[in-house]
Amino acid sequence: MILLASNENPLGMPLAAQQAAAAALQGAGAYPDANGGELKAALAARLEVPTGWITLGSGSSEILTLAAQACVQPGYGVVWSQYGFIVYGQAAALARGQAVVVPARDYGHDLGAMRAAVNVDTRLIFVANPNNPTGSFIDPAWLQGFIASVPPHVTVLLDEAYTEYLSPEQRYNSMDWVRAHPNLIVARTFSKAYGLAGLRVGYGVAQPALTARLNALRPRFNVTTPALAAARAALADDGYLARSYALNAAGREQLMAGLSALGLQCLPSAGNFVTTRFADAQAAQAAHARLLAAGIAVSTLEPYGMADWLRISVGLPEHNHALLQALA
Repeated sequence: MILLASNENPLGMPLAAQQAAAAALQGAGAYPDANGGELKAALAARLEVPTGWITLGSGSSEILTLAAQACVQPGYGVVWSQYGFIVYGQAAALARGQAVVVPARDYGHDLGAMRAAVNVDTRLIFVANPNNPTGSFIDPAWLQGFIASVPPHVTVLLDEAYTEYLSPEQRYNSMDWVRAHPNLIVARTFSKAYGLAGLRVGYGVAQPALTARLNALRPRFNVTTPALAAARAALADDGYLARSYALNAAGREQLMAGLSALGLQCLPSAGNFVTTRFADAQAAQAAHARLLAAGIAVSTLEPYGMADWLRISVGLPEHNHALLQALA
């Protein structure tokens, strides 16, 4: 089966990470380092922030859930965009928050409308850049202005799960924003560009007061010993990250060109996937079934209210070619 459904890195785990995880298994009879000290130190050096600003999670999804639990009391508002990551709603529900889903603009965030939705009862805003499942990208100047405009009683969770796939002209340093805004959490993951989806490692960066609240709720041994070791090795493997970026940029163009040649609409994507539209929901279901019959898994988007769309992760060149051939 060719797996193009969950936005995994088609290169798989970096060799250095595989070796580090295997070596770490020798000590897996003992509990992991509950603080993840070595990984935090490596991240702090890379990001140029204090180690005390970092919270480790079982994937970045756990950081999203912890943020809701730390910031939201029952009945208080949680704001996110239509077509936002499905975990935002799950995290809000777990915290018994009041969901405020703001209509999207061109399948991306309408920051003005999201800001207008904030009131005295709002406690948390989820913003993704790039967004999953639509791939939309927010101009850094607009995003920075939005974060600065949010009142201090509201926490902003900036979800940057796909940030390593941004082109050089799109990149920005959100760590500077964390230094400026005590109500900002930036969440990132090792599941995508670093190829560690199966090991579940993510992290959040925030100023000390927010970080303390997150860590007070974080399960003590939430990241395993092999995962901690693999993440440290992957973080140090700049060559692998560069190959991941280049492969994704070329593969995304391959998919978008091929899908467009078939007459299918594609949303502009800054992530490692392409979201494409079919004539209607029935046509999307038929395409999904055809691909499964050809041994190719992609993602349906009914839970997002996008039943006539499919999300296709970027694969190896031969995977992308096989998908286009199956659709043709």
